Amino acid sequence: MARQLLGYLTTFRLLPEKQSAYRAYHSTETVELKVQSDILLVVDTGDLAALTLLDLSAAFDTVGQSILLRRLQVSYGLDGPVHRWFTSYLKGRTQYVRCGSAPSATKPVLYGVPQGSVLGPILFLLYTADLIQLVESHGLSPHLYADDTQVYSSCQAGESPQLLHRLSDCLVDVAA
Repeated sequence: MARQLLGYLTTFRLLPEKQSAYRAYHSTETVELKVQSDILLVVDTGDLAALTLLDLSAAFDTVGQSILLRRLQVSYGLDGPVHRWFTSYLKGRTQYVRCGSAPSATKPVLYGVPQGSVLGPILFLLYTADLIQLVESHGLSPHLYADDTQVYSSCQAGESPQLLHRLSDCLVDVAA
């Protein structure tokens, strides 16, 4: 399924260009070179650059399954039997805690993608793709790698308070 999904996303150019993980020819080197090059070009002109690094803790556990399923349908055109398959893959999972030999009550898993699967990282990538547009809406440049996000921009020396304000507003929106 992962191979089919990646083939579909690649064929129809649906993978976010500014996400350098879980896809061929997009690695840690890709994101490092892109961000570093952009910043060095700005600094070489005498402008200031600001870089904020975000790391989502327990990233795969934070995926809202209902939101992901809606996004697969609306943003990526995965409907009908394919959407039903993804629904059955994500929904209906349960969890419990065992302390010694005593298990807790079973609870439904409403968040997260199955870990240890090759499909989990791809689904996470599709879930977080809108983060790119959110960062860009603040006039900033994003680049994602797995659960790490680089947010950066530049300005002339006298405009640094405005840039810091845009960065701060963006971080508030990301946290919301």
